[in-house]
Amino acid sequence: MENDIPLKLSIPEWSEADRPRERLLANGPKALSDAELVAILIRSGTPKNSALDLARLILSKAGNDLHKLASLSVTELKKLKGMGEAKALSIVAALELGQRRRNATVEQRPLIAASREAYEVLRPWVADLPQEQFWLLLLDRGNRLLDRVKVSEGGLHGTVADPKWIFRKALEGGASSVILCHNHPSGQLRPSGEDITLTKKLVEGGRYLDIVVQDHLIIAATGYFSFADNGQLG
Repeated sequence: MENDIPLKLSIPEWSEADRPRERLLANGPKALSDAELVAILIRSGTPKNSALDLARLILSKAGNDLHKLASLSVTELKKLKGMGEAKALSIVAALELGQRRRNATVEQRPLIAASREAYEVLRPWVADLPQEQFWLLLLDRGNRLLDRVKVSEGGLHGTVADPKWIFRKALEGGASSVILCHNHPSGQLRPSGEDITLTKKLVEGGRYLDIVVQDHLIIAATGYFSFADNGQLG
């Protein structure tokens, strides 16, 4: 009937282009507004307000300030019309996790700003191995360590490092830059011809993917060799 007033749609009923969950999957979380992210947390709205409408109301209550929103208690959030306990708990829990992540990021992830710092991170893992291994340090834009990944393992005289696998791991890990590393069980720190060729190939490949190869370390029980420090990075 013409005078019927339609109920507001829940997220699954929105058009495909407007669904925040689908937009997050397609474009990543950074493409979504604060309201869309909150709408994903609360999942559904009310007969009069969609999940996105309710999310905007919640943010308005906090003056559109995420720091203030994080200070609201479950009881305070439940005072808003359409906000039940489950929705309030989801928001409080998500913002607390975000706060804990920020604190942990600064305190726990080491800064890798020089070859010596990379060496100290990798030395316990590779310096005394009887066989050669190839490793990868994944770094964010601030040169803080995201992850340490073993690429391959070989014998006494060599190992194979597949560039496709290396950059796949870098992309999956969200790395902005990487530091390459392999050990020489023989104790010889001078790079081989194969080491130099591989390094140049990876530096060039990284340019196409917007991933900076910052250094390549050769580590042995006696110390390390840095391609960057010795002007051989390519």
